[in-house]
Amino acid sequence: MEAAIGKKLQPSEFQLSSICQLSFPFSEVPNSPVVARFGVYSGVPGIQFVSSAGGEVMTLDLRKAQLYKLGPVASICIAEDSVTSKENSYSKGVTLQFRKEEESKGFHSAFEAWKEEASSQGQHLSNGVLSTSKNKFDHKIEASSAKMYFHYYGQLLHQQNMLQDYVRTGTYYAAVIENRADFTGRVVVDVGAGSGILSLFAAQAGAKHVYAVEASEMAEYARKLIAGNPSLSQRITVVKGKVEEVELPEKADILISEPMGTLLVNERMLESYVIARDRFLLPNGKMFPTLGRIHMAPFSDEFLFIEIANKPVVDAFDPRLLVAPPVCHIIDFTKSKEEDLYEINIPLKYTATMGTRVHGLACWFDVLFDGSTVQRWLTTAPGSPTTHWYQIRCVLSQPLYVMAGQEITGNLHMVAHNAQSYTMYLTLSTKMWGPGLEQGGIIQSSSCKLDLKEPYYRMSQPQAYTLAQDQQPNQLLQPQDIQIQPQDLEDELMMQQTQQAGNELQ
Repeated sequence: MEAAIGKKLQPSEFQLSSICQLSFPFSEVPNSPVVARFGVYSGVPGIQFVSSAGGEVMTLDLRKAQLYKLGPVASICIAEDSVTSKENSYSKGVTLQFRKEEESKGFHSAFEAWKEEASSQGQHLSNGVLSTSKNKFDHKIEASSAKMYFHYYGQLLHQQNMLQDYVRTGTYYAAVIENRADFTGRVVVDVGAGSGILSLFAAQAGAKHVYAVEASEMAEYARKLIAGNPSLSQRITVVKGKVEEVELPEKADILISEPMGTLLVNERMLESYVIARDRFLLPNGKMFPTLGRIHMAPFSDEFLFIEIANKPVVDAFDPRLLVAPPVCHIIDFTKSKEEDLYEINIPLKYTATMGTRVHGLACWFDVLFDGSTVQRWLTTAPGSPTTHWYQIRCVLSQPLYVMAGQEITGNLHMVAHNAQSYTMYLTLSTKMWGPGLEQGGIIQSSSCKLDLKEPYYRMSQPQAYTLAQDQQPNQLLQPQDIQIQPQDLEDELMMQQTQQAGNELQ
């Protein structure tokens, strides 16, 4: 590790007027020069404070240290423990007095550079490399939420629930096997491998080698399940750890993952998928899935409005409850930045197809596997075969009254929080209709604030219904028929989305 840091940063030192240890009683080194040295001590990056009068005063671990300004020439540096200390102790630190403000600025710049480099280093483990300090996931996700999350997915029962979702598992299998050309002889990384089923699909499609990265205890089961397929297991390596912290011996030609949660973004695993892309994927590599779309449409459901309030509702509903054709928001996994997923703002605009009361916004998603041979969609749309994701509906605090042809506008604003989900802010409004139309303005507005992490699971299935003779099947629910153009993707998708959805609601 010392050599690795030394490649980028050389040991440096700064002269200080004085330092004062934060201990009891306070100890000071008066009237003698003090030198602060950045370096690697016992294999650990740190700051060593040395007095010409009394030798070493203290060494602080840079991985655990924080530096704060108290004034132009005064700062305080605190760490959880001293590198050289062998006993359990409370946090330790020193106040630093600089001779000039320029020296203070130089010290702070060096501190940030060394700390950033220290955070990027790792210690070798049997299955790869893990960071010695908190990674991105640990910084942004509450520890209790992460513990529950990995415990949940570490249980075979929940993996079984996903494996038995034949729409999910069957679509992934078809997307991989139908695009053997993308996998044959290629290196694949399975992000959040779970039971290892997608790794087995990739190996079956001819992958040169598959790295199955899984952070939960399911990694141990995955090893056993993969070992039970000896013809494939020699080309699969299970790596236990988070994609934010593990290191792999080679870059990948293709990433495969199932990062979708309720409303596509719940659980915030899309961020890990994007991080894996930036860390492991070769330029021009492929991602399965390639992009996702969140579909949203106003709905009318008197029974649901009476039944529930203040929670997003997860269930399967009859698509005839929709009041207008849906709009969609596209997330391109190959281009989106991690920060783009921290806050998602979606403007909404509809034209009502009937006179009714609007009770909220219905949402679902689909994802595209943009293979070289076949483009395959996985959809969770209402009216399609039900998946374990179902659909989700956001119920307004008060319904809106609309007439056929009346415009509905609004906004869906989603803000990520540290419990691996989103706070949702929904507003829908209707504009004046009839004789006063020329006056413009909004006459009705309703909103709600919901936590996507705490939905109400309403698992009653919609009743089967027969299409009228003049009613066309909903083409929206067969999105795999859409041909994706490499250029101007979003405009193409939005145009087809509007045309297809209109057929259902005419």
